[in-house]
Amino acid sequence: MFLFFKNRPVLRDLIPSDHVDIHSHLLPGIDDGAQTFEQTLDLVQALQGFGVSQFVTTPHIMHQVWDNTSESILLLKDQAILELEKNDKKVPFRAASEYLMDEHFVKLFQTGKLLTLKDNYVLVEMSYLNAPMQLYNILFDLQVAGYIPVLAHPERYAFYHNNFDEYLKLKRVGCLFQLNLLAVVGYYGEPIAKKAEQLLQKGMYDFVGSDVHHSKHIAFFEEKVKLKDVTALKEVIGNNQFFRIE
Repeated sequence: MFLFFKNRPVLRDLIPSDHVDIHSHLLPGIDDGAQTFEQTLDLVQALQGFGVSQFVTTPHIMHQVWDNTSESILLLKDQAILELEKNDKKVPFRAASEYLMDEHFVKLFQTGKLLTLKDNYVLVEMSYLNAPMQLYNILFDLQVAGYIPVLAHPERYAFYHNNFDEYLKLKRVGCLFQLNLLAVVGYYGEPIAKKAEQLLQKGMYDFVGSDVHHSKHIAFFEEKVKLKDVTALKEVIGNNQFFRIE
């Protein structure tokens, strides 16, 4: 058993040299991610060192917690690009958002345009305590409005861990799944690592994201994955090429 674990790959070694990261918190001072541009620069450089060649950073829009707007996010993104270029970092750097699904979110997509990962693909999340009461109404209305929901880190919603049928239902209603890469090295704990492995084995994931907020997250890319087989993980990582902008 020890030898088997010893031979498992380090997470960073599974990231291809042309990877597109679609979930991170790199814009400075806007949410619980990078707080200064210096931190933004450090995180971008570290992710590039793993093989990330394009970024879609996704600051939170969470009513009464992170009251960001599309306009404020895009303005800060443009400022970050200028600062990156001053530091010889001219990289494809785009901005979307990670939207908490609540009543405020419904108002946003019913009255204006959302910041998407690409085309009509929008990154959404839920509270870690419970799913919104109107979850399936929200997902239905979101798709009627022309968007495709990409659910961030479904493995982290512990309230679903003992009810796999809820994951199946989410997929049936058109929800795509995005795996947080650090889940497979145990960063969020063993139960979440096991749930990520199960969802991978069942072919439930569509994309991956780093969900990097700070240097501690970066350090865990040096850890060995806890999966018995990384075949499915490699395939899902490869799917992120869909978001590449030439």
